Amino acid sequence: MNHFRKYLFFFCLIAVSTVSAQIDKQKELEEKRQAILEEIKQINSLLFKTKKEEKSVLTQVQDLNQRISASENLIRVTNQQANLLTRNINDNINRISALREELKIMKADYAAMIQKSYKSKSQQSRIMFLLSSENFLQAYKRVQYMKQYAKFRKKQGEGIKAKTEELQQLNADLIEQKKTKQKLIAENELAKKRLTEERKDQQDLVATLKKDESKFTAQIRTKQKQADEIDRQIDALIKAAIEEANRIAREKALAEAKKKENTATPSTKTEVTKPAKTEEFALTAEDKALAASFTSNKGKLPWPVEKGMVVKSFGTHQHPQFPNVTTNSSGVEIATADNAAVRSIFEGQVMSIQVIKGANKVVFIQHGDYISVYSNLASVSVKKGDKVSTKQTIGLVAKSPTEGKTVLKFYIYQNKTKINPADWIYRM
Repeated sequence: MNHFRKYLFFFCLIAVSTVSAQIDKQKELEEKRQAILEEIKQINSLLFKTKKEEKSVLTQVQDLNQRISASENLIRVTNQQANLLTRNINDNINRISALREELKIMKADYAAMIQKSYKSKSQQSRIMFLLSSENFLQAYKRVQYMKQYAKFRKKQGEGIKAKTEELQQLNADLIEQKKTKQKLIAENELAKKRLTEERKDQQDLVATLKKDESKFTAQIRTKQKQADEIDRQIDALIKAAIEEANRIAREKALAEAKKKENTATPSTKTEVTKPAKTEEFALTAEDKALAASFTSNKGKLPWPVEKGMVVKSFGTHQHPQFPNVTTNSSGVEIATADNAAVRSIFEGQVMSIQVIKGANKVVFIQHGDYISVYSNLASVSVKKGDKVSTKQTIGLVAKSPTEGKTVLKFYIYQNKTKINPADWIYRM
């Protein structure tokens, strides 16, 4: 009997730690599922605003790819939740079985105690038990024994009550878990049905693309050339800004050195050396502190728009429909709502505002040796030299008249080096 109780104790200990880990995992999966549902909601809101939109076949395929990818993620995460719930249900069944055995043993022990107590429950028996004591000390010990026995009986009764309530709660949890599982399975079936329909639409669109592959690949390459030209102009502007900032810093350093030379005695005079040219920003102590603060916020910086989704990520990508065609993005493209406000991702100073063909207005904000670039703005609410704070509105995103989309192109540079915004922006 003692061995069985030890087994039950260890089983319950392991079960409690397992259940705790499963609850944490279930919570994590539910957060993921809700995030994907929000993403799908944004895709429908931002990319499929109205059915009347006239889109090119390429744009339709790209938008559909976004929705299919999100739907596949939703099905995968929901399956993981359902599988985890199955394990939870099985664990609950095992715990219920173990608790029933423990309750059975407790009830048997309690019944034996009650029976023993009943046999000696008369007041006369208790008095005789005390009077038969050989001395006062033995009588005192017998009184204490009767008190402890009564206390133990009460404790056993409370234990049975607690185990009964625990068993009832486990049964209730089991019913709820089964309901949740059925709901998830039903939702997944609907998601799979929608996914099948979307894949069929995608196949029809891809078939259209394949019929005139040369025409569409030419369109993609033309669009990439336009993007490359915009990137080239942005690179040139940043290079020029670094050179200008460093020229001013060199002139200032040279003037200070000459001033020191003029005030020095002939014996302490040294030859004035020109500061070396560099392709990086010459930073003041204040600039260095700002750059260090920017670096320490890596992965925690706010989005440049309040609500949006990445429709083109950083780096080189093979086209999903045309394997021989690759595209490159020096930043990220974020689809957002019409007239969406653009926000500075960190405190800094407006370095430049430019108008670039194909990119509308472009704002450059310097954060030490980092630069954030906001391209495709319809209007700008800051000017060159302005100090800006984190999340301060700097303008509004322009809407494409041909595609009906409102897309911000966003870059981050460290000096002249392009870096992936997804590594810096929170949950991008």
